[in-house]
Amino acid sequence: MSNKLTMFEKIWQKHIVAEPKDQPEILYIDLHLVHEVTSPQAFESLRINNRNVRRPDLTIATVDHNITTDDTRTEEIKDEVARKQVDTIRENCKSNEITLFDVWDKEQGIVHVIGPEQGYTQPGMTIVCGDSHTSTHGAFGSLAFGIGTSEVEHVLATQTLRQRKPKTMKVEFKGNLSKGVTAKDMVLKLIGQIGTAGGTGYVMEYTGESIRSLSMEGRMTICNMSIEGGARAGMIAPDQTTYDWMQGRNKVPKGEEWEKAIKDWENLRTDKDAKFDAYVEVNCDDLEPFVSWGTNPSQVLPISAQIPSPDDYEISLDSQSCANALEYMGLKPGTRIEEIELDRVFIGSCTNARITDLRSAAEIIKGKKVNSNVRAQVMPGSTLTKIQAEKEGLDEIFKAAGFEWRESGCSMCLGMNPDIIAPGERCASTSNRNFEGRQGKGGRTHLVSPEMAAAAAIEGHFVDVRDW
Repeated sequence: MSNKLTMFEKIWQKHIVAEPKDQPEILYIDLHLVHEVTSPQAFESLRINNRNVRRPDLTIATVDHNITTDDTRTEEIKDEVARKQVDTIRENCKSNEITLFDVWDKEQGIVHVIGPEQGYTQPGMTIVCGDSHTSTHGAFGSLAFGIGTSEVEHVLATQTLRQRKPKTMKVEFKGNLSKGVTAKDMVLKLIGQIGTAGGTGYVMEYTGESIRSLSMEGRMTICNMSIEGGARAGMIAPDQTTYDWMQGRNKVPKGEEWEKAIKDWENLRTDKDAKFDAYVEVNCDDLEPFVSWGTNPSQVLPISAQIPSPDDYEISLDSQSCANALEYMGLKPGTRIEEIELDRVFIGSCTNARITDLRSAAEIIKGKKVNSNVRAQVMPGSTLTKIQAEKEGLDEIFKAAGFEWRESGCSMCLGMNPDIIAPGERCASTSNRNFEGRQGKGGRTHLVSPEMAAAAAIEGHFVDVRDW
């Protein structure tokens, strides 16, 4: 192996605890994020085996998946499963001295929003959580990925994880974005290009001028959806944009420690002649806003396009997949994307509910009214984001337009809490997944950027936000 290393390889090597023969390597974990849905069995198993949490100081927990976003959330939870999950994480965190951000804490929020927001997420770290979208944290130059419940237990007990080393893929976004085109459009274009299995077995490193020009929130959106492209994780090298965003946050080093940290982080970057196992190029010069039309995140098209026909596909499996998606989504081939009418609009989730997402959406709807056929909702990614948005008056803009302004949580991204869509309802969503039933049984999900969702809420159907 050459001594030129990718950023992933540098972080991986630094965290190897042991390399057992013919076994996965054992990695040290710097930060373990926990939420109420994937942790109960892990803690229970620790109890049964009489084991302690090895590093409660490197573990933080929040409630986000199975809580309501209305104003009753601090009362007793009505849903029995949700109540048990929340009560259980409270007990587990208390008995193991783990920091928990509960519904009444201002630091509460979606797990992948609060980690970066409070400065827990830092370059060069290994970060895990029992949640696939842990890849979000890779936007800071960390190696972050989702793990299963048995692995959650392993990390709690040992602060390490057994992992087989993934391969590396360089994804270069070339060219420049035009106004109205966002990070969400970039990542939807990528997934449309490589498919939902295109990144399987790889950690992706995102590079190119379009990536460098993005805000940290935009970078988090791209890394968040690495999983929808099949990758194990996504990463972006830290730079001045990263440091400016991080500086002064709660858990970030201060003073001389900060200067020293930046020097270390600068060394994380991929070496000039380092070799990747695969390379993908995405051109952003002519990129349009994208909309998903089908039932997986690779079934996407630019706003100017029309719904495809099963006859457009040469491979019978793709043709069948298209036919199935059209039937579920209630769409006809040849329909212009801009003609698709909507019942619901959801601005939220760990993909697109940060303060800049809310600002962008508010800018679109200011002084306008939500279409009378649409129920539109905003769920900020964290309580701190909500507080900041209210300080800036964004909540008033949303409410004046006819949006519901709610509490923070995973909410309508997934159909496991009260915020679900009804069978047959069609929703423009800023979240990350559009599988059948993802937002509620029989619900139809179209993935878009916050700007596109906001414009669609006003018009009642999809529009090209660049024309606004």
